[in-house]
Amino acid sequence: MTRDPTTDPDPRGLIRESYAIEDITEAECRSIFLDWVLGVPEGAAVAELAAALLARHGAAGHPMTAILAEAAAGRPARAARRGGRGARRAGTVRKGPAPEGT
Repeated sequence: MTRDPTTDPDPRGLIRESYAIEDITEAECRSIFLDWVLGVPEGAAVAELAAALLARHGAAGHPMTAILAEAAAGRPARAARRGGRGARRAGTVRKGPAPEGT
């Protein structure tokens, strides 16, 4: 079956294939989901596409089902990593008073 990439929410079949992999882990599903998201056209509504895929493939107890449900609800799957100076210095513990002039 040829899939139309302009109308099919999973034209490369990544999500479909994830359901076919026996004993797939949540981490593997998250990796596949990230690859799928990176292939979504700019400006597309990821939550709507995830909801369509959930309706098409959702299987109770499958780790991809939970990930698609999170995406369809518009919730981030996990807390995002914060970058920048604060993240690089997070492990630094300053002892004593702050230096003058700061």
